Amino acid sequence: MPKTKTIHKKDSRPNAPGWLITLEGGEGGGKTTQVVRLRDKLTQAGFQVVTLREPGGTVISEQIRKVVLSAKNVGMAFTTEVLLFQAARAQIYREIVLPSLKAGKVVLMDRSHDSSSAYQGLVRGFGLKLIEQLNNISTQNTYPDLTILLDLPVEVGLDRVAKNRPEKVDRLDMEAKDFHQKVRQAYLDLAANDKQGRWQVVDASRGIDEIADDLWRLVAKKLKLE
Repeated sequence: MPKTKTIHKKDSRPNAPGWLITLEGGEGGGKTTQVVRLRDKLTQAGFQVVTLREPGGTVISEQIRKVVLSAKNVGMAFTTEVLLFQAARAQIYREIVLPSLKAGKVVLMDRSHDSSSAYQGLVRGFGLKLIEQLNNISTQNTYPDLTILLDLPVEVGLDRVAKNRPEKVDRLDMEAKDFHQKVRQAYLDLAANDKQGRWQVVDASRGIDEIADDLWRLVAKKLKLE
C-alpha cells in the first residue's frame, strides 16, 4: 500500500505515529459530508481511518450528546454546557482517539476541542485560557495535526440546516442569528491567530465536490501524498 509509511514519520508532532485531522465551523458547513469524502479517499490511499463526531462517538458520549444538544434543554446553564462537552470529549479521546493515534491510524473528526474554544471560550465568554486548560485535561494534551475551518455566511449555513435536516434542529441551531455570527467570527479569529500552523480556511459556500477537492489537497499535502 503506497504512502502508508508516511504515517510513521512524525518526529515532532504530538500525536505520533497517527494523524489527527479535525473539521470545524458553524452550522450547515458540510462537515459531516466532507468527513465521509475524506475517509473514502484516505482509505483508497491505503490508510486506516477512524471517523468520529463531537459530541458523541462512544456510548457515554452519545448519551451526553442527547442531553447537551436537546432542543428541550433551552434553560441549560452555560457552565453545564461547557462541562458536558468536555465530559463527552474526555470519553471519546480515552476510548477511541488516543488508542487510534497510537496505532498509527488517521482520525477524522467532525468537530473537536476548537469548537469549545469558539463556542464556549469566545462566544459564551469563558475565555480561551480556561477552555484550553479543560481541553488539555479532556484530550490529554492532544492537538490536531490539521484543522480545516469550513467557513460560510451564517445565512447560507442556517438555510441549509433548515432545508436539509429540519427534524434535527438542536439547541444550538435554535440560537439567534447574532449568536451564529459571533461563532463564525470566533472561528476566523482562532484561525487568524494560529501559531502552530495547523489551521486552514476553506470557502464552504461552494458545491460539495469543489470543497472536497480543496480538502483533499490540504490533507494530501499534510500527509505528504502529493
